[in-house]
Amino acid sequence: MDMNPAPEVIAQTLDAALERLRAAYRAAPNPSLEQRRDWLSRLATLTERHADEINEAISADFGHRSRQETELADLSLIVSSIKHTKRHLAGWMKPRRAATALQYLPAKNRLMSQALGVVGIIAPWNYPHQLAIGPAIAAFAAGNRVMLKPSEFTPRYSALLAKLVGEYFSADEMVVVPGSMEVGKAFSELRFDHLVFTGSTATGRQVAIAAAKNLTPVTLELGGKSPAIVDASADIKATAGSLAFGKLLNAGQTCIAPDYLLVAESKRDELVRALIAAASKMYPTLDDNPDYTAIINDRHFGRLNDLLADAAEHGAQLVPLTGSAVPEKGKEPGNRKLPPMLVLNATPGMRIMQEEIFGPLLPVVTYKDDVREAIDFINERERPLALYWYGTDNASRDLVLEKTVSGGVTINDCLWHLSQESQPFGGVGASGMGAYHGEWGFRTLSKEKPVFYQSRMNGVSLLYPPYGKTFARMVRLLKAIA
Repeated sequence: MDMNPAPEVIAQTLDAALERLRAAYRAAPNPSLEQRRDWLSRLATLTERHADEINEAISADFGHRSRQETELADLSLIVSSIKHTKRHLAGWMKPRRAATALQYLPAKNRLMSQALGVVGIIAPWNYPHQLAIGPAIAAFAAGNRVMLKPSEFTPRYSALLAKLVGEYFSADEMVVVPGSMEVGKAFSELRFDHLVFTGSTATGRQVAIAAAKNLTPVTLELGGKSPAIVDASADIKATAGSLAFGKLLNAGQTCIAPDYLLVAESKRDELVRALIAAASKMYPTLDDNPDYTAIINDRHFGRLNDLLADAAEHGAQLVPLTGSAVPEKGKEPGNRKLPPMLVLNATPGMRIMQEEIFGPLLPVVTYKDDVREAIDFINERERPLALYWYGTDNASRDLVLEKTVSGGVTINDCLWHLSQESQPFGGVGASGMGAYHGEWGFRTLSKEKPVFYQSRMNGVSLLYPPYGKTFARMVRLLKAIA
């Protein structure tokens, strides 16, 4: 698609693509297990056979993206998810028994899973393959057709994905629609049977408003400020290694990256030293280091520098994690590798504590050694997509789990709850709505239709008019045995 088409051309193109998919669904609304597995196998083949091309396209879009990080987070997760889905799909598709109340026996209840129709997917730029193909796995498993809008910030990858999908799928199975923000806006206004959006909270609100005009149900995977609590009982060296990995993977451009630390006051200085040691070991250099990823574009690079400047202006202490200074704006054009930075003495009034960071900057907030203070700090803010707790004090851990609400939690590590196919992944409140991954993706993108099978031996006719004594006795009986 032309990156700057006229609005009427955008609308016509999108409507035509959607209608082809919808017509195919109407012709075959209940794809077989074999058909669904075939769709999934093609997604796996597309990913594995073209891994090098995908890796190169994503790296080019970023200015540099670690090959190993793309392999870990964009490619291997997708292959693992497909294998898990294919292994369990037959069981998911079977009608499920549901209890039948005593007064209706020997009738029976069943839940029947059906495809919704056409699922729209709006994918972000930070993990472009994982967050485009992941929802497509769930959509195909549930028997749907797929229409996908990748990010305009990854034009090379988006063009490659459109080309590959065109080779592996027909236009009535799956369609990729690359293009500008205007294309994305028009895409969100289409009458899908379900829409999955991954991105910022602000954009998610606009997507939800657009979808509401058609009463299109949405799954919103957003972000927000995910805290990591470092308890006084934590193993500081192990904690620092985990946090450095989780924060600096993809240069912090991860929706579930720890956004700020809540550290027991007695452990702050030790943790700072350990974080510097861990990060310096992982990334001894930056500019010539193929393991360290660049910031996606100049706008985000500038935004991150502005967050640092605002924090420093309001009294924060900026501590380089790898011994590198913050680059000056405009220095070394095209180099968007931003040195990782701790922001000590962070306060709630700073922009860096109000906005999702999405970069290698890590504010540190201390609390007295009573974890309830950290819990109160979290609960005064919007509910996060992820929460992390480090320590060995089980009572403290359980208090955090009981008293906070978040999309997901990892204990004594970070990020890894996302890759658990046997658990749902999703936000809550400002960090999202709905969930997918594994069986939860299948259920989200299916219609679970309740079916009541009446028995030939039943007394329902005793409730028919004309109403009289028999009806009254039957109602009393129904109340008594309910």
